[in-house]
Amino acid sequence: MSALDLLKGNVQNKNGDIVDLSSYDHIGIYFSAHWCPPCRGFTPELAKFYNTCADEKFMIVFISSDRDEASFKEYYNEMPWSALKFEDRDAKAKLSEMFGVQGIPTFIILNGNGDVVEKGGRGVVMNKIGNGDFSAKSW
Repeated sequence: MSALDLLKGNVQNKNGDIVDLSSYDHIGIYFSAHWCPPCRGFTPELAKFYNTCADEKFMIVFISSDRDEASFKEYYNEMPWSALKFEDRDAKAKLSEMFGVQGIPTFIILNGNGDVVEKGGRGVVMNKIGNGDFSAKSW
């Protein structure tokens, strides 16, 4: 089963509507949690990057490592992208295993077919920001 299969029908936007990821050229899978200081530092930078390239076919999916739904909701409120439904802990565990997530924040970039383009997405995004490159078209 692919990452896109695990996400299909389980990713929602801020309104709670299901997001169809098939229309995106790139999908960022963002493993994070509100209790994680490095995550709290990276999330605003990632949001700045995302908002700048929002017209490109690029979507980020927040995969929460929060301990409860209230913490998830509070943290997700700070993000401009979509999220895996908090209650889908099985998909979260499978995605973490699939990508070998050892710690957070972890940002994985997939192409529209679900193939991994970049496993070190956090560093790539920070380098892009540092170089003034706010494009999600070239990974």
